[in-house]
Amino acid sequence: MRLSLQTDYALRTLMYLAVKDGHHSIADIASAYGISKNHLMKVAQRLTAEGFVDSVRGRSGGLKLAQPPAELNVGAIVRIMEDTGAFVECFDAATNTCVVTPVCGLRHALAGALEAFAQHLDGITVADLIPNRAAFRQRLT
Repeated sequence: MRLSLQTDYALRTLMYLAVKDGHHSIADIASAYGISKNHLMKVAQRLTAEGFVDSVRGRSGGLKLAQPPAELNVGAIVRIMEDTGAFVECFDAATNTCVVTPVCGLRHALAGALEAFAQHLDGITVADLIPNRAAFRQRLT
């Protein structure tokens, strides 16, 4: 399984904001990680819409966490950012054309694996992803 770039960037953004005080621009975050500012803008909009991040416009604005890092559940973030509904064709009844679906166990096996993955992440917070805040912050500069 591979997470999308959007989920990767979302988690990185939340980790960045967790170790930096105040508001931070998308440009600053993108520069710190060496990632695309345009991609990060879309991720930031989604994180804001989902309530993980507060966004303030203007000269002293930027992004900051909407909740403490220990309250941001990684499982919830991944579920929101990832589209696992189309993990394989048979997950989507409307578009499934596989002829063996009625007698195949693949869909159930994969659905169980995805749920186990998400449940594992439910036990992790953004704070858990940064066990050494000072070292993490230093690497970003």
